[in-house]
Amino acid sequence: MRLVIRILVRTVLAFVLLSIVWVLLYRFVEPPGTPLMLLRKFDDRYTGAVRKRWVPLKHISPNAIRAVIAAEDSRFCEHHGFDFVEIKNAVRKNRRGGELRGASTITQQTAKNLFLWPGRNYVRKGLEAWFAVLLELFWPKDRIVEVYLNVVEFGDGIYGIEAAARHYYGRSARRLTTRQAALLAAVLPNAWVYSPVDPSRLTRARAAMIESRMRAVAIGRRSVCP
Repeated sequence: MRLVIRILVRTVLAFVLLSIVWVLLYRFVEPPGTPLMLLRKFDDRYTGAVRKRWVPLKHISPNAIRAVIAAEDSRFCEHHGFDFVEIKNAVRKNRRGGELRGASTITQQTAKNLFLWPGRNYVRKGLEAWFAVLLELFWPKDRIVEVYLNVVEFGDGIYGIEAAARHYYGRSARRLTTRQAALLAAVLPNAWVYSPVDPSRLTRARAAMIESRMRAVAIGRRSVCP
């Protein structure tokens, strides 16, 4: 029994150490890919081709930054990885029998996209929470947004805001208009189902809502969070 406990303790400590090193490395190094990109290659529903182009945050239009914050995490600059207001709202609505909804922040989604696999089981959610804590602890908010916008899936084989802007609109992420940014944000997190260039009525309505919310999203000149 002692041997089993000793092995478990060492395994946990090794995982903690490796995950911290992994997170610290990606604070300064461009991630070469994500688990989702690898999984898509073996899924017959997708082409398997990967289109991505890393761009620093300063080369991304403020419209895109405002759009994803307005769409995905309006309190991004206020919380430390978990939006407990949204969590309470989601729990309350789910208990009333409303449509099942989540309350994942941009930090949590970055953790999921960068380090983990798709899914909703408790193990993955627990790991997502752990990596979200590490991201908030070791990364500035700017880096979290930068990585999120560079790895999030915008369609079949399209990863990152630069690849999405060029594929859908024939322009760089730096030149995205308010409407284009809102449409791209509107298809998250199901961009392989919804289209920003041939939007459904639901997507158009969501994009319009995001555009209106973008006006209330204040970002600084030198940092996302003023």
